[in-house]
Amino acid sequence: MIEAVFISDLHLHPDEKDITNRFFSFIDWVATHARTLYILGDFFHVWPGDDAMDAWSSSIAEKLAWLASQGVSIYFMHGNRDFLIGESFAEETGCHILHDPYVIDLYGKKVLISHGDIFCTDDKEYQLFRNQTRDPAWKESILSKSLSFREEFAKKARLESSKHTSSKKNEIMDVNKDEILKMYEKYNVDIIIHGHTHRPAIHDIFFNGRNCQRIVLGDWYEQGSILRCDKTGFDLIQLDRK
Repeated sequence: MIEAVFISDLHLHPDEKDITNRFFSFIDWVATHARTLYILGDFFHVWPGDDAMDAWSSSIAEKLAWLASQGVSIYFMHGNRDFLIGESFAEETGCHILHDPYVIDLYGKKVLISHGDIFCTDDKEYQLFRNQTRDPAWKESILSKSLSFREEFAKKARLESSKHTSSKKNEIMDVNKDEILKMYEKYNVDIIIHGHTHRPAIHDIFFNGRNCQRIVLGDWYEQGSILRCDKTGFDLIQLDRK
């Protein structure tokens, strides 16, 4: 039995039926192979609030609730696309929402998990946006607006994000290596798992006399991946999009 499976950046959207179907098949597999599922943000391509639930998103919620009923523990972390997922969604699906970053224990070893955007400190403009959208007072304010207002806000935010990323160097939008080293020291961990950058890889890092790792999950559009953890270690599996 696999102790934990990690995914991120599925960007689920009703227009991407193949990704939705792949997710359903994946959940069926998790139900019989894993004890715990961690979803590290950007699960949905956009989420204007729990009150926006429709038939399509309800089918996603029902699938997660079914997985929880099979005895699998599900943990969810917000990303930059679905930061308005709240307790209603969590209760309906059986997910437990974690703050970002968060330390977990895997076979007696401490591991830091994160969506990953918190490490992209070179992108100063983005960090301002991130700080705003993670602020509880801002969330309360935006959720008090009408659903139509929030949907329009999300649409404009996505357009601005596309414009923003197309004009910046890839290096700026990747993690800051010094920030990663700070995290190893601050949280006293040797392993960091995150998504966000859509650059799946396992990076081996020697720091302060320790052999450390940074494991990056891929998005499910072009280079999807899942990370498995059992007593033998980690296995980053690339998904075939076809």
